Amino acid sequence: MKELLSCSHPFSKRAVDHVQSHLAKKQVPPSLFQPYIEEICDSLRGKIFQKFIESDKFTRFCQWKNVELNIHLTMNDFSVHRIIGRGGFGEVYGCRKADTGKMYAMKCLDKKRIKMKQGETLALNERIMLSLVSTGDCPFIVCMTYAFHTPDKLCFILDLMNGGDLHYHLSQHGVFSEKEMRFYAAEIILGLEHMHNRFVVYRDLKPANILLDEHGHVRISDLGLACDFSKKKPHASVGTHGYMAPEVLQKGTAYDSSADWFSLGCMLFKLLRGHSPFRQHKTKDKHEIDRMTLTMNVELPDSFSPELKSLLEGLLQRDVGKRLGCLGRGAIEVKEHPFFKGIDWQQVYLQKYQPPLIPPRGEVNAADAFDIGSFDEEDTKGIKLLDSDQELYRNFPLVISERWQQEVAETVYDAVNTDTDKNEAKKRAKNKTLGHE
Repeated sequence: MKELLSCSHPFSKRAVDHVQSHLAKKQVPPSLFQPYIEEICDSLRGKIFQKFIESDKFTRFCQWKNVELNIHLTMNDFSVHRIIGRGGFGEVYGCRKADTGKMYAMKCLDKKRIKMKQGETLALNERIMLSLVSTGDCPFIVCMTYAFHTPDKLCFILDLMNGGDLHYHLSQHGVFSEKEMRFYAAEIILGLEHMHNRFVVYRDLKPANILLDEHGHVRISDLGLACDFSKKKPHASVGTHGYMAPEVLQKGTAYDSSADWFSLGCMLFKLLRGHSPFRQHKTKDKHEIDRMTLTMNVELPDSFSPELKSLLEGLLQRDVGKRLGCLGRGAIEVKEHPFFKGIDWQQVYLQKYQPPLIPPRGEVNAADAFDIGSFDEEDTKGIKLLDSDQELYRNFPLVISERWQQEVAETVYDAVNTDTDKNEAKKRAKNKTLGHE
């Protein structure tokens, strides 16, 4: 294919005359190279694509595509390791995919616990949100590669992040400097931008949901509360107190991605000061925290730079119409703020900036398995899963095509192709010998 595409294309006299006549008159209309484009497209559709279809490469492509379309995962396809986290409906484990050796995180939700808490809609919504954000290769979101279910579990196969979360590192490291916080803010902003471009509002931005990889780069995790606002704006008051935007707290008020920019301001403040801007005197009273969020004007320390103060004041605006990120251009407004002056956003996307904190290698940067604990099975002892319950999850299994292809390309692709080539060569040689006989 490379050889085909590298061939020079002889343009027709008609196309060349069209271009040269305009250039001779010093005219550069938008359609100047249109004849060239049309002829190149015709060539790609005709000669080049036809050669590809007739090639061994196309046969190999079809073979791999057939493998992808026939993936039906079970627990037997993974070796499951230690528990690394726990949520309302289940646990998260480290795991290795048996056929490729790729390491992942496996999030298992208990169907009985879901039924007991009437969380079917939440569980199915998480799968939908993950499918929306897991395409497009965003390195700042914990994405999903597979979803499957067993008679008693819903399983998400996610990016493995073994560097701990920002809440854990805040407790170990202490508060971060402005420069350190700027690094985390930049990567998180690109994660939010990826979601918002797909009309997904995250709704639960906080340090505990920001996970580090082994190099110290971060990803936004846990889309259990995320919501699609493409057709209808949400009204529900959900999230974590101390990070929820005023419009989210005001029941019945519609909102969109605006909520995430306010939460970002709250989270950045916590990274710098060790507490939410609306959690005074370490209060745990949720109603008091909500009241402060709705009424309090945040006083920023004199130690903050003018640019940082301006950024936080913009993000923590109670009035959505004045909030940074909500003035019509979304993430671009935040990225262009003076606090990020000098930041090359393409370099941020490529993860070229040095992380301020590199998790210790060889350590599990998370709570001990004993501290994580386990669910009491007595809670769900009386819950029976009916056929109607299982029917809810009939369409749950999913393979994110581009992520499966990436997994294969990084692991077994070359080895499998080499073995297949050898086997096919042997078959051809055998058939040739039999033909001569």
